[in-house]
Amino acid sequence: RKVNIDIDYVGFDVPDKFVIGYGLDYDQKYRNLPYIAVVVFE
Repeated sequence: RKVNIDIDYVGFDVPDKFVIGYGLDYDQKYRNLPYIAVVVFE
């Protein structure tokens, strides 16, 4: 579902891509990266 919300603070914009790092993982991997990265599937 889509809901409109008011955003008070934005840290940074994230592209509409699959991202990993800082707790975000892919198949239980990469969540401990100290940065946010985009996964490139080949």
